[in-house]
Amino acid sequence: MAKNKKPEGNVPSGKGRPPFNFKAIKRTIGFARKFYPVLFPLICILTLFSSAVSAIPAIFNQKIISIVAKYTESGNWSEAFGQILPLIIVLVSLYVLSLIAMVFQTQLSAILTQGFLDKMRKALFNKMQDLPIKYFDTHKHGDIMSHYTNDIDTLRELISQSIPAVLRSGAIVIVVFSIMIWYSLPLTLLIIFGIILMLFVSTKLGGGSARYFVAQQKSVAATEGYVQEMMAGQKVVKVFNHEKAVSEGFDRLNEEQCENSRKANAYANTLGPIIMNIGNILYVLIAVAGGLYLLAGLPNPAVGGIFGRFPILDISILVAFLNMVKQFTGNINQLSQQVNVIVMSMAGAQRVFALMDEAPESDDGYVTLVNAEIAEDGTVTETDRHTGHWAWKHPHKADGTVTYTELRGDVRMFDVDFAYVEGKTVLHDITLYAEPGQKVAFVGATGAGKTTITNLINRFYDIADGKIRYDGINVNKIRKNDLRRSLGIVLQETNLFTGSVMENIRYGKLDATDEECINAAKLAGADDFITRLPQGYDTELRANGSNLSQGQRQLIAIARAAVADPPVMILDEATSSIDTRTEAIVQRGMDKLMEGRTVFVIAHRLSTVMDSDVIMVLDHGRIIERGTHEQLIAEKGTYYQLYTGAFELE
Repeated sequence: MAKNKKPEGNVPSGKGRPPFNFKAIKRTIGFARKFYPVLFPLICILTLFSSAVSAIPAIFNQKIISIVAKYTESGNWSEAFGQILPLIIVLVSLYVLSLIAMVFQTQLSAILTQGFLDKMRKALFNKMQDLPIKYFDTHKHGDIMSHYTNDIDTLRELISQSIPAVLRSGAIVIVVFSIMIWYSLPLTLLIIFGIILMLFVSTKLGGGSARYFVAQQKSVAATEGYVQEMMAGQKVVKVFNHEKAVSEGFDRLNEEQCENSRKANAYANTLGPIIMNIGNILYVLIAVAGGLYLLAGLPNPAVGGIFGRFPILDISILVAFLNMVKQFTGNINQLSQQVNVIVMSMAGAQRVFALMDEAPESDDGYVTLVNAEIAEDGTVTETDRHTGHWAWKHPHKADGTVTYTELRGDVRMFDVDFAYVEGKTVLHDITLYAEPGQKVAFVGATGAGKTTITNLINRFYDIADGKIRYDGINVNKIRKNDLRRSLGIVLQETNLFTGSVMENIRYGKLDATDEECINAAKLAGADDFITRLPQGYDTELRANGSNLSQGQRQLIAIARAAVADPPVMILDEATSSIDTRTEAIVQRGMDKLMEGRTVFVIAHRLSTVMDSDVIMVLDHGRIIERGTHEQLIAEKGTYYQLYTGAFELE
């Protein structure tokens, strides 16, 4: 990696308008209501009730101060106490109810938050299963993983912290503001001036933090993707002494993440103190204005006096009003402190919903694979029991009839063109056929299009032009799950999953018995090394089978394909990671596995394709030669040059 080259995954800076809107928050709340249609509204009601109660004491304080002032001159405290005591009892009762509501609200919120995250991850993972292979080929795996960790975690903060805080503070602000209007309109006008100033500051600073919080989420994903990539390629990094360049690449991503986070939090953390000090200034203004009102004895227009004369502002109203100002500005400050959490949640929610809004893998197929009984005269009958025979169930929309075609493994391509990226064709006019039981081999240089052809057979990608027929049926009419169930694939890159060896073999056929899995392992030549493992077939594999050699992992992958027992096999460099001695063992098992099946073989090692029924030589997406090994040798073309070159190398 050149020192001046920026690693992939760099994210845009925080400049410009934030690329999101409140729809992401609205959708998050919508999911919470959908998952918990009763619990979510109940929590909101409990939160609003406890908040409203905490705003009421100002009314009681005003009444108590008014009573005390009334009886100060007469000194009749027993009568005053008789009027104050009921107010205290009502206030204490409300506080008790508020406490009970808060206890229930916090307990129920814990249930809702964890349940919401659980269901969101499930929904996200289920959505991921519906995405086409192209999505995973064009997105970094670390970036995708970040959706399940960082992005989902921001939703946790939104549900458990921000929404309750906004409801709580919002309710208090509304109730307190209503009480202030009731007591004094002139003083409330000063409050409105303060609100306008607070909103202006919040908009300016909140917008700044929003841009950088969005950039922060993207840079976190880019950093995770880079770390995941470097961990997977650590051996390569060390072999080529690339540690310094890799560290520099990480430093650039990490510094960009740090810078975005610093700017985002600088904006967000500045907002709170500014709002708090605006509140303090507002408190002083209200106190001064109220004092002037008291001295001047001016009328006090208020909602409370609409149906009578406006009362003169007295000390009880002013003291209660000042307490409400503190409560009002304090809760405005609480709301402002949620800006950074809400913005982070919006950024995370936007990324989560961007994945959930990805177009799923399209499947218009209606031909399905069913168990079948094959009569001596070739008649195919559908059955519910497993017979070992399969057939394509083909409903015809024109006349409503249903026909059955025996699954034989006849694959044909006609004039197929294909491009991964529009305008850059990688396959040109591919025409081939593979009859049941035939072994078809593809050879050619890397990038010639060998693997692409097999990707089209199983419809990982759909062709741009031409036709592919499977047992005479256009593959576009076959439901993808059923199409892929009829194919067995052994890839060059072996993927094993956490679990026992037996479970990994059974992955090819989930209802396979232990005996079937063991027979498949014997067929692939894997039984010998498996039985020598510490726990045999019960040996636990970890980290993609890192406790096995590359060749052993490949043998398990071959056994996994064997237990599926499909009529068509695709072997993409299936023995590339196996030494010559092991290859001879595997080849015998492969020969048995391929008996009676249509087999597509991709290989650079020509010794594995010499016995193929037909060998196709590809070059830049075109079939330039085809024939048996002997025919191609006799032609002395490209295959001959490849073969003789390989022979000389050996």
